[in-house]
Amino acid sequence: MAVETPPAPPQKDVRQIDTVTIRFTGDSGDGMQLTGDRFTSVSAQLGNDVATLPDFPAEIRAPAGSLPGVSGFQLHFADHDILTPGDAPDVLVAMNPAALKTNIDDLVSGGMVVVNSDAFNRAGLRKAGYDVDPLSDDTLQGYQVVQVPITSMTLGALEDHDLGSKDKQRAKNMFALGLMCWMYSRPTEPTIRWLRQKFRTRPEIAEANVRTLEAGFAFGETTELFAHAYEVRPAPLPPGRYRQMTGNLALAYGLIAAARRADLPLFLGGYPITPASDILHELSKHKNFGVRTFQAEDEIAGIGAALGAAFAGNLAATTTSGPGIALKGETIGLAVSVELPLLIINIQRGGPSTGLPTKTEQSDLLQAMFGRNGEAPVPVVAPSSAGDCFSAVIEAVRIALTYRTPVMLLSDGYLANGAEPWRLPNLDDLPDLSQVVRFASEPNHDGEFWPFLRDPETLARPWAIPGTAGLEHRIGGLEKADGTGAISYEPDNHHRMVKLRAAKVAGIADTIPSLQVDVGSDRSARPRLLVLGWGSTAGPIEAAVRKVRRRGLQVARAHLRHLNPFPSNTVDVLRSFDRVLVPEMNDGQLRMLLRAESLVDIRGYNRIAGLPFTSRELEQAIVEQLSELQEAA
Repeated sequence: MAVETPPAPPQKDVRQIDTVTIRFTGDSGDGMQLTGDRFTSVSAQLGNDVATLPDFPAEIRAPAGSLPGVSGFQLHFADHDILTPGDAPDVLVAMNPAALKTNIDDLVSGGMVVVNSDAFNRAGLRKAGYDVDPLSDDTLQGYQVVQVPITSMTLGALEDHDLGSKDKQRAKNMFALGLMCWMYSRPTEPTIRWLRQKFRTRPEIAEANVRTLEAGFAFGETTELFAHAYEVRPAPLPPGRYRQMTGNLALAYGLIAAARRADLPLFLGGYPITPASDILHELSKHKNFGVRTFQAEDEIAGIGAALGAAFAGNLAATTTSGPGIALKGETIGLAVSVELPLLIINIQRGGPSTGLPTKTEQSDLLQAMFGRNGEAPVPVVAPSSAGDCFSAVIEAVRIALTYRTPVMLLSDGYLANGAEPWRLPNLDDLPDLSQVVRFASEPNHDGEFWPFLRDPETLARPWAIPGTAGLEHRIGGLEKADGTGAISYEPDNHHRMVKLRAAKVAGIADTIPSLQVDVGSDRSARPRLLVLGWGSTAGPIEAAVRKVRRRGLQVARAHLRHLNPFPSNTVDVLRSFDRVLVPEMNDGQLRMLLRAESLVDIRGYNRIAGLPFTSRELEQAIVEQLSELQEAA
């Protein structure tokens, strides 16, 4: 008797959409960061514009299935230019009840919830604090709920695979990834190649993950739970070669590029701290570029070694977060005193003290400005996006080398871990930093070497490599005599040296761009409101301004990269508007500095929640300010 071949499942239609936001959530051991990263990478390869927001649990070993142990990864991808990782997810993938409970309130109304129904057992529900199974009552009313037995289907796909049950279950994130790849027309081949490369020494692990990925994709094709799939076409990005880039990776690459353009060896002295450690890890891989990394026993040793490397003629840097800056304070002051180029990279996180180590904040601006004893000003630079971290660190290096000063670079957890497409630059197009590296080679004053005989334009002192014959000089934290560098306790000399160091930093304003204001395309009347930001607020602010303008309202926008000194036209810009609004993820630190500088009554929008702003909340804040201006007119 002939066996009939079952008919192939009918092809589901594919609907075109322009943008979507997905959030993968699960236990900290469920591989949600990896799942989101792989989906992001494939989307970037397809030409979509992407922006991501990883969300790590602060607890290192939170109990499995508990609320504090939930890990998430949100990504926004589109067929057009996007600026944020999305205000709210359109799709929530929840691998257990705790993931559902901690994230469901963020889902858009009518959004889709894909749950691993196997995890909604009595134990899982109890750990998440559910008295009743939310899949069986009206908790999820108003959402599209799709129950998928992800764990059991993963085990079924690997039934004949020679792995233990626990190892098999670890592959369930690949089932979820495969399902989402089918739903949004993403190919699985790039991830398959990546898995086989990553686990090349463990082929059985690689093949288990590949098989589970393919099973998830096949499930989407054959199940009746989904009526159709979706497609997001490529975004019209400028021509060039792109790669996925996080802020920390961009900082690492920027340091390497700056060292090459300065023709200097690169030295990084640091101590592991969230969320800055990735920079140290990445740079340790690039010894072939003349990079030397030193993982010190503590934060103080890390910056001490870096300052010693700067004294020896290296491009020197140290990386940390806010708590580490507190420990490094005395040595930063020493770098100010001895006037050596040193880059201090602060990846800001929630504080005070240990605070929120895996969450983002902009709360270290005043610490960067004033967090040292004595009068010890340092230049401060802040990147505005993950990709901008690359060029911002090169700018910080330019300032440090040109003016012989430590420079603080303020990134944050959102930029550090978030990803976006980044167009690879041509190395020859980057600034030629070798032109500002001038090592002293001979005495400079009547046959003697004066280590503080300053350049008349930059006020920078000579940079003398230790051991150079005839250029011996004192180094240390005691005050130096102007010119000669001898230890001096003379009051007028101390006053003069303090003023010279301050003037050197203030003079940087002569070599940085003016503050540029975007007033929009409607030139019929100048906007009365300026929204001014710094650091990672750039994307949410611009997205909010776009929304406000689409409503027919006028608003101007500007963004500060240089926070000390400010661009020379900053005060004039502030005084040219009826009102200035400064959104910050702190309690108004830039607002306080600008008020003191300009005497303008600047308004603030401040939220300190460990999360980046959404464009929706900033849109509302802008509209409220415009309404107040209208009522007062």
